[in-house]
Amino acid sequence: MKDIDLRGKKVALIGGSGFIGHNLALKLVSLGATVDVIDSLQVNNLGAFSNVHGDPNKSLYLHVINTRLDLLRKAQIPLHVVDARDYQVLSRCLSDIKPDTIVQLAAIAHANRANKDPYSTFDHSFRTLENALDCARGQDKHFIYFSSSMVYGNFEGDAVTEDRRCEPMGIYGALKYGGEKLVIAYNQVFGLSYTIVRPSALYGERCVSRRVGQAFIENALRGINLSVNGDGTDALDFTYIDDLVQGLVLAIARKEARNEIFNLTYGGARTLNQMAEIIREQFPGIEVKYQPRDALMPERGTLSIEKAKSLLGYAPANPLEKGFVKYIGWYKELAKENPEFFKPQPVHA
Repeated sequence: MKDIDLRGKKVALIGGSGFIGHNLALKLVSLGATVDVIDSLQVNNLGAFSNVHGDPNKSLYLHVINTRLDLLRKAQIPLHVVDARDYQVLSRCLSDIKPDTIVQLAAIAHANRANKDPYSTFDHSFRTLENALDCARGQDKHFIYFSSSMVYGNFEGDAVTEDRRCEPMGIYGALKYGGEKLVIAYNQVFGLSYTIVRPSALYGERCVSRRVGQAFIENALRGINLSVNGDGTDALDFTYIDDLVQGLVLAIARKEARNEIFNLTYGGARTLNQMAEIIREQFPGIEVKYQPRDALMPERGTLSIEKAKSLLGYAPANPLEKGFVKYIGWYKELAKENPEFFKPQPVHA
């Protein structure tokens, strides 16, 4: 991305202190953009973990979140502690910032949590989106919405393309697809320019969402066997955070991204067993235990990234064997510096 110069760009990241947001903010600033982060620090963030009891990962995740906030401070990226569910407060905040690009990241980030608590998911995912869209309408802004590969439902064929019919399963996928339709409607009614991105199976440094790769590494560091839902043959298009951020920067920088939907993934599915095998290579002696498969989890696979390659010049560079090994290396360094976070957990009878 050496040819990208974002000087003069003003970007607001709603939900921007999270895993994706802080990584994106740091990259945008390095390319010359002016970035403001808007976040309530409640969803999968400081507020959520500060108020829990008995979670063995509490100290670890609070450390990781505070590291994210420190990185934002060092980069002199303003953090506006605002609840995006409050329309008036969000509207005033965005009016003060005057961004030309708004990236909507505020959401419940995990399908299992969404299905267990649909009210909270609607509140933090759909209501925040509605408010952000309404604050942006009537102005010459570019609105970037974070959807998900879950909108497709069960995958068919070798690779799903953006124009394939969507049949989401469960609360999470349905709300993401509903969000896409609302974004497109604001374009139809108010002329608001948009880009919709559909990532898949993200992993990388400073995530606290307890996605499968993260759970594998944390268990291995504690000497706990891996747990896989199903027989391990389920395939996901695992995507390293640096590749997603590259795609998002291109979506912000390129006019070709306007009013388009893009799959932003690595572009090649790998099985859970293949991911587990990388763990076993890095942590000899760790075994895999198989559990019943979640019936609400669609059968997924590869997302076609040909459209993003063609229109944006997207070029992901981190297959699982490269990106996941880097991620493991980061965790090992964290465990060396903070061994107290990875003490073996007591086994209860």
